[in-house]
Amino acid sequence: MPETTLDATLARRLSEQLGVAVTGPADLLRLATGRHLTLDVVRSLRAHGLLASEIYRIVIPQRTLTHRRATGQMYLSADEADRAVRLARITALAERAFGDRDRALHWLRKPKRFLEGSTPIDVVTSSEGTRLVEEKLLQLEHGMVA
Repeated sequence: MPETTLDATLARRLSEQLGVAVTGPADLLRLATGRHLTLDVVRSLRAHGLLASEIYRIVIPQRTLTHRRATGQMYLSADEADRAVRLARITALAERAFGDRDRALHWLRKPKRFLEGSTPIDVVTSSEGTRLVEEKLLQLEHGMVA
């Protein structure tokens, strides 16, 4: 079962990736369910190693992002924010588990047998996929699987 608390390292990584203060699970819930994340989260996620193509596919399509910026709409929708939080959380958990951003991103982008050949980053679009990846990362972090 995925953890329900955030240690200081995970909270810091999430804060950096999302561009807003994250101190606990309640902050993530607030960010994922309301209009609290701005379009700047795209820049923050990119600055932490995620590819534009991954963000456009998972969080917000490039065309939508361009349109929102052009019309002055600066916030992600609730669905987009939820996906951004999921992506940031999985990335932060992977960085913590592997101790290195490059190794974490490599793991997230490599097809996995436990995901039937999908990559962890691809399944973040669903809550069930996110849960499976979180569980695997926590197992890896605690030495429960190779």
